[in-house]
Amino acid sequence: MNDQKQLVRPREGRMVAGVCAGIGQFFGIDANIVRIIFAVLTVFSAGAAALVYLVAWVVVPEEGEKSSIAESYLNKKK
Repeated sequence: MNDQKQLVRPREGRMVAGVCAGIGQFFGIDANIVRIIFAVLTVFSAGAAALVYLVAWVVVPEEGEKSSIAESYLNKKK
């Protein structure tokens, strides 16, 4: 059996892409706390945290999917 937790973007509880909701589920904390942290980091990092969010959107698979957007794109190119 595979009891390992996997970081995924859930379909429920998302605001934009589900990255913060997924991080919240993975670590067992409220997604709103993760959203606040991302917002504060975005302001104080001159937008670098927003770039991290976009990368996570592409790299973290959506719930129920076997691969991320990036993996799907790279596999199509082969």
